This record gives sequence, structure tokens and C-alpha cells, in this order.
Amino acid sequence: MRTRTWILVIASVLAVCIGLSLWLLMPGPPADGVKVISEGKLLYTLPLNTDTQVTVTTAMGTNVITVKDGKVAVTEASCPDHYCMARGYCDRGAQIVCLPNRLVLEFTGTQPVDGVSG
Repeated sequence: MRTRTWILVIASVLAVCIGLSLWLLMPGPPADGVKVISEGKLLYTLPLNTDTQVTVTTAMGTNVITVKDGKVAVTEASCPDHYCMARGYCDRGAQIVCLPNRLVLEFTGTQPVDGVSG
């Protein structure tokens, strides 16, 4: 084949790859609610459309979960590292986890596949 044909083929493949990448990276709709799971047991299912604050106290520690403006966050935690608090307010994506206190916040509703969850 001629050089010009190869350039067109490569440019076409690159254009398709870039288009698919942009489509896959677009954020999906926000979640409907969040499940609060502690030590493998479902404690609460909180809707994200109602502002709420819940305190979860277990033998491992205490977490304060705040739902505000359609987003959820761990606003207080007794764990030493506070990674769960650093996540901030979220309305979609990967779970919010406080490993020392064995707390998981899992989003509900139709969640698209993203780069975090695979």
C-alpha cells in the first residue's frame, strides 16, 4: 500500500479510539441513595435527595455520615487516618470506605462502569 493510505488508516483508527475513550470517560447519572454497611451488615439505606445526618457507632469506632445537597460524605470519624473523610462529598463512583471502623458506603441506583470500579 501507499504511504498515504496507511496514514489515512492510522488516522481513522486513532479517531475511533479517541471517540470511544471520551464516551467511556463521561460521568454517568448520580446515584439514588447510599447503603450504610458496617461489619457486613446493612444498617441504613439513605436517599440522597433528603438532607440527613447519621451517627454509626460500633465496637471499632464512630463515624458521622452526612447527606447534603444530593451528596454523601463521612464528616467525622474516630479512625486514625481519616481517609474516609478525605474523600469528601460524592454522589457517584466507588464506595466510601473507613477500613479501621469497618464501614462501607455503597451507592445505589444505576451506576455506570467507571475507571475505578472497572
